[in-house]
Amino acid sequence: MAEVLSFTVPSGSDKTLFVWELSPGPGAEALHHSLFTVFSQFGLLYSVRVFPNAPEVTPGFYAIIKFYSARDAYRAQKACDQKQLFQESAVKVCLCTRRKMHQYPIYPLSSFKCQELANYYLGFNGWSKRIIMVHSSFL
Repeated sequence: MAEVLSFTVPSGSDKTLFVWELSPGPGAEALHHSLFTVFSQFGLLYSVRVFPNAPEVTPGFYAIIKFYSARDAYRAQKACDQKQLFQESAVKVCLCTRRKMHQYPIYPLSSFKCQELANYYLGFNGWSKRIIMVHSSFL
């Protein structure tokens, strides 16, 4: 089954992973790099954000990882949950869940992110910034 990707900021919870039980040792910047390295193997990432745990919880970090593709996020969750990815202890990974009580605004991607997405999924390099729309005869 094909998945349609739009040139908008990923907003669906099916494209977002929650990763927790990240150890406090390496620091947020090193964790960001490790997470990006591991999860980008499953598909193009929109963002990787690392946060410290709340003070009343055990020391460490958690992360929010957004993919452009729901299929890639699902594959990454299945492959990485309860695994020792880059630390001695296993991490937990789940797809985020969010109730659809109201519509969230749809934001277009920046020009750089559009080029990154097109290059990754369509296999081109160096898309022109002058392309504004696809003519309906191509659809």
